[in-house]
Amino acid sequence: MNKLIKLVMGVLAVGLIANFLFGGGVDKDADIPQLIKDGALVIDTRTAREFSEGHIDKAVNIPFDIVDQSIGRHATDKSKPIVVYCRSGARSGSAKKSLESMGYTRVVNGGGLHRMHKLLAE
Repeated sequence: MNKLIKLVMGVLAVGLIANFLFGGGVDKDADIPQLIKDGALVIDTRTAREFSEGHIDKAVNIPFDIVDQSIGRHATDKSKPIVVYCRSGARSGSAKKSLESMGYTRVVNGGGLHRMHKLLAE
């Protein structure tokens, strides 16, 4: 039992560190369903394999580590709303920071896939 508690604590610590380093910061106040209804680009920042296992309808897959190289194929207007998500919100937080550093002004971190499904009632 003691090993299990240490393992859980270790996983939580790694998650908190990743969230701090890579952005995390889910935009909880954003009206994501309305943004998507109004035409926001939805980007799944997970790997291609993860994307193939399930994703938000109409989302495009651009892994977080290449979002800066690939975004131009999907959004040239830097004021267009963009919703990014991943599994937990950390990779999408990193993608959000990258996009903002490139001048995109309306990037929202939707957090994890599960949260997005709940918000969109999919």
